Amino acid sequence: MVILSIIILAVGLWGLTKGADLFVDAASSLAKRLRVPAAIIGLTIVALGTSAPELAVSTVSAMQGANELALSNVVGSNIFNLLVVLGACAVFCPLPVERGIIKRDFTVSIVATIVVILVSCATAFSGKLQFSEKGMYESIGLVGRIPAMILVAAFLIYMGLLISEAKRHPTEEQINKGMTMKKSMVFLILGLTLIVGGGEATVYGAKNIARAFGMSETLIGLTIVAMGTSLPELMTSIVAAKKQETELAVGNAIGSNLFNLMFILGISASIRPIGVNLASVFDMMILLGISILTMVFALTGKKINRIEGMIMLLVYLADLIFAIVR
Repeated sequence: MVILSIIILAVGLWGLTKGADLFVDAASSLAKRLRVPAAIIGLTIVALGTSAPELAVSTVSAMQGANELALSNVVGSNIFNLLVVLGACAVFCPLPVERGIIKRDFTVSIVATIVVILVSCATAFSGKLQFSEKGMYESIGLVGRIPAMILVAAFLIYMGLLISEAKRHPTEEQINKGMTMKKSMVFLILGLTLIVGGGEATVYGAKNIARAFGMSETLIGLTIVAMGTSLPELMTSIVAAKKQETELAVGNAIGSNLFNLMFILGISASIRPIGVNLASVFDMMILLGISILTMVFALTGKKINRIEGMIMLLVYLADLIFAIVR
């Protein structure tokens, strides 16, 4: 069983790596053919594609009435995207961050986080905060259907503005003659399929190996499963950074965060309102602080350098230890 799990893990990692390679090449070629900045492709097509697993899981869970963990999953994924995805990319290759991404996308991400915190804490702020034996895991608030629909509408408007801006400011980059539009789309779909399938296989293999070595289900959930849902973003951004497609790498991470926080959370809560506990509020506060820290790093020299990338990885390690101890 362990040997089979190791084989599945190896195949999954190959799928992630090969898929990310195809996906980045196709996305870069598509951006050039459409004369759209690579950052916009990263914020839209790449971000939505790599977040497909989270969308599927959250939607199915909501339909089955088991979406209590939807908020914590979204927050955990966003923390991983900022600290590990961007941090690891910066260690491989310093990440230049466009002024537009800092002013527009980072700001939208921070504002969206604040809005979700305020909505989540509405019950607590109204003086109805109560605790039982569950302590910090007692529900204190709710993300209801109306705020959720507003989040989804705001995300769609944001996407519309990005597409409108791309049309107004077409790029003049040379088109990759070796990849036609049709080939780019085929490679984009094939790459995404390998990424998603590879991610699922990697998580499955890793979970079985962890169980064989006696790890608890809770610890597996906090580590392997939580990181596994963000493997598509991680591999895609690292490959993009190594190929000097840094705009794709940054756009993928920030776009995925916005997609998770506004669209996935919004869709899940629209289907079934999500209860919020104090632990999730703490995690959202941490996400807000990390978002501001990342924005500050991006503002210094208009890039995230290797030292800052290492600091981000260490901050994630500290947050992971805190989550496990808690």
